[in-house]
Amino acid sequence: MDNNSIIGRKKEIEKLDRIIQSKKSEFLAVYGRRRVGKTFLIREYFNYTFDFQISGLANANTEQQLFNFDTTLRKQSNLIFEGASDNWLIAFQRLIEHLEIKQTNDKIVLFIDELSWFDTPASDFIMGLEHFWNAWATNRKDILLIVCGSAASWMVNNLINNNGGLHNRITQKMKIEPFNLQETEALLISKNCELERYQIVQLYMVLGGIPYYLDAIQAHLSTPQNIQELIFNKSGLLANEFFNLYRSLFRKYEIYEKIVEVLSSKNEGLQRSQIIQQSGISSGGTLTKVLADLEESGFICSYTSLDNKQKNTLYRLSDFYTAFYFRFIKNGKYQGAESWINLIDNPVQRTWQGFAFEQVCLDHVWQIKKALGISGIQSNNVVWRGGTAKKSAQIDLLLDRRDQVINLCECKFSLDTFVINKSYAEKLRSKIATFKTATKTKKSVFLTMITTYGVEKNKYADLLVRNEVKMDDLFSYTAE
Repeated sequence: MDNNSIIGRKKEIEKLDRIIQSKKSEFLAVYGRRRVGKTFLIREYFNYTFDFQISGLANANTEQQLFNFDTTLRKQSNLIFEGASDNWLIAFQRLIEHLEIKQTNDKIVLFIDELSWFDTPASDFIMGLEHFWNAWATNRKDILLIVCGSAASWMVNNLINNNGGLHNRITQKMKIEPFNLQETEALLISKNCELERYQIVQLYMVLGGIPYYLDAIQAHLSTPQNIQELIFNKSGLLANEFFNLYRSLFRKYEIYEKIVEVLSSKNEGLQRSQIIQQSGISSGGTLTKVLADLEESGFICSYTSLDNKQKNTLYRLSDFYTAFYFRFIKNGKYQGAESWINLIDNPVQRTWQGFAFEQVCLDHVWQIKKALGISGIQSNNVVWRGGTAKKSAQIDLLLDRRDQVINLCECKFSLDTFVINKSYAEKLRSKIATFKTATKTKKSVFLTMITTYGVEKNKYADLLVRNEVKMDDLFSYTAE
């Protein structure tokens, strides 16, 4: 198949190649956050040609979903079906009749998009899907059923980890992740948008690696101009994206929005007890589910502590657009013509860039390890905060390595070569000393600077810095 139009997704394409060649029927679950390019990947790979394809309707009831299914099937089938399907068992039986007349030596490919939207209350949709797969598809060797959904938590809980008739029936799963910096750059180049890498990182700190957002970038505009156009102008594509993002994925979206808002107030992250205190949501199954759903959907990340105690796990808002929304969009303070452009080099913007660059680094640990020459060394990658009775410290990223070394990483986003002066050198020494005292570690601690254009050589840098990682290193190709 010609996949030249697909940017990145090398591992996913290789997996699809293997599935197509399989000698048995396959049930593939594709999931990932909204706008990440799941549907685009599947459609492009199969050249928009399926033996049956359909997409669920947002906010529709069971009768409307069944009408959608019947209507779509009639358009794609040569068979004539009388009347409406009264339930999902009938609807899937009609699909079976349509597929059984197919004459092909290749896989019969079915694509059901936004699967969770079909699962309306008391509809028995999952029962119908179970019967279709268990009673018919598994008795053949030529069926490829691809189901896709943006409600990642629903896909995992109700499909992949199903305890009923679909238990262990999913034969393949594929989580589609946002683009990394290398893939982001490739997408922009394909649009004839040849920004300098400094501006690409700035763009990434607002939009993340979400292909739908990045595809809206205009080649003739600078990064600040594109951000102004997409977000701050009233007619911008992403001006109201926050309201679409969570409300389209979660039925009780208010709780999810509250959690991400609380996490947005602390860039370094919060422990579960702090989330409970600041959100007013009681501890229990609801909070556990909400945190798991947000993490599975790619909006937050959890980072274990060095002591591996669950209570010390840090939850951090990792979705770039959401973090940007709460800092610059929600209160409407910066709305209007040229509002973002006028913030260039403003202390508010510089502070935000510093925290956002930390998240960029956290998302590119593989590239950091490659640049350090430790790709093959297992490490526990954590965000750390702690201290003694007299001093406390917060560390952007720790690589706790199996070879008895800890890389203590400092992430600095600057327009030029970063300079370590006397006062900052003292802060670094204090941070390293506090970390060693608080953790009582016996491992060697290497200060590692992750910067845009490197660290200027001077007596402070020479004494303190053991390793350097530059912005260009973060654009390294991921072979994994």
